Amino acid sequence: MATLKEVAERAGVSQSTVSRLLNDPSFSIKEETRRRVLRVCEEMGYRNVFRPAIAVLDAPPSGEELQDAYFADLRKVLAECAESMELDQPTFIRSIHELTERAAEFDGFITVGATVFPETDLRALHAALPHGVCIDTNPAPHLFDSVRPDLSQTMLDALDAMIAAGRRRIAFLGGVGSIMGTHDYPEDIRELSFRQWAAHLGLETDGLVYSSGTFTVENGYRLAEQLVADHREAGSMPDGLIVAADVLAVGALQALNALRVAVPDELAVVSVNNQSIARYTSPSLSSYAIDQRELARMAFSTLIDGLKHERRVRRHILLTTELVPRASFVPQA
Repeated sequence: MATLKEVAERAGVSQSTVSRLLNDPSFSIKEETRRRVLRVCEEMGYRNVFRPAIAVLDAPPSGEELQDAYFADLRKVLAECAESMELDQPTFIRSIHELTERAAEFDGFITVGATVFPETDLRALHAALPHGVCIDTNPAPHLFDSVRPDLSQTMLDALDAMIAAGRRRIAFLGGVGSIMGTHDYPEDIRELSFRQWAAHLGLETDGLVYSSGTFTVENGYRLAEQLVADHREAGSMPDGLIVAADVLAVGALQALNALRVAVPDELAVVSVNNQSIARYTSPSLSSYAIDQRELARMAFSTLIDGLKHERRVRRHILLTTELVPRASFVPQA
């Protein structure tokens, strides 16, 4: 085990400063110095005393109640997870510029939401606060770690489940999103994965991908309405529909009900997120659950690991999702 002298030398302070910090609760010291000394103690195995100051960059897209509810749940889960891991409660900050300006107050940060930040802002944040973990997406994979649901695998799982249930003409309904990195593409990762896996499985996708607009109930209604208009009279209706998110699926089910499309007999529907609203749609919505508690736990663990052990490479962790079957799609037993 390291000695007091070695810890002091690594931290760039005197031995008496280390001793007083660890043994005298009333000892006054700059917050930045306190965190540095405690981190060195942890790194060198002197004492398990490091409690990092963590910020949450809370910048989800706003304006859609169901989408906002997902991020509200995630905020609550982050706070509960910090408590269960015996960490200090994180500080929630809504602006990337504010976080950059206040970087000296924190050891690291976690991001929540899909807001697209300019590359210059991301690099400025990294220069001021290099340790960060992005949840759900990662706008700067070469700068920060990430913990995300494996939505590509989710699309393959959904296609496999549909095929096993006898559905072969499968459509996709999604919205505009951004792909990991600073590049802003019109396709969401779920749409790209759907197209890729469908082609690999020999499924036809021409005229069956409806992916435009924002992730809102109204847009889900509009896209489903268009799907029915394009295919019902032509006799080319799909028998399966994979929806990128519950917020879109709620609108899609409303449109399908209004147009008297029988779900699931005529068209089986499955979605992603498994929000609480999925239990109350008509019919109830089968949806792939994203484990927010595991997202939060892995985000904190990854951040703390990066603070304790400097890494030259970024770590990107993918978590599987699990289908919660309900009336809109019943998988093969």
